[in-house]
Amino acid sequence: MRNPIWIIALALLPSLAQAWPWSNDMANQISIKPQEKPMLFPSRSVPVSATATQIVDRAKVNDLPNPVSVNAESVKVGKQLFTIYCTPCHGTGAGDGLVGEKLILRPFDLTSDNVKSQPDGFIFGYMTFGGAVMPPYANDLSPTERWHVVNFIRKGLKSASATAQADSAK
Repeated sequence: MRNPIWIIALALLPSLAQAWPWSNDMANQISIKPQEKPMLFPSRSVPVSATATQIVDRAKVNDLPNPVSVNAESVKVGKQLFTIYCTPCHGTGAGDGLVGEKLILRPFDLTSDNVKSQPDGFIFGYMTFGGAVMPPYANDLSPTERWHVVNFIRKGLKSASATAQADSAK
């Protein structure tokens, strides 16, 4: 008759493999995990070319001037990024996106006079730090890309009333 202790020990042996030190190497790396602040880059990291924007807090971001010139190319890039990141909640810019309709707090109407009266830095800061319902996009969009979106919001979005008038004229 076989010893039952050896059979149990052999059956439990694979479970010990989870405790080996190399079993979680992929989980502990430099990459940024979702919903986590970025780690400091190693000393030999490769810099990424973009608009250098130092942001300490939301209070100081309103005074930032827009370093990206407003031109057709910037508005085009901003529209592409807006379509990817902003349209689900903001829709056409009036806060009428499919996801935004399901939220308790409706997303900002980006075509309203309230948003138009804010400086470019306010919109940039809102994308950077997020808001009551809006998540921060600092990890998803580079500073240059966020400024492109600001340019699109300023120059590419049509007001809701202008869109409604154009639709009714058809």
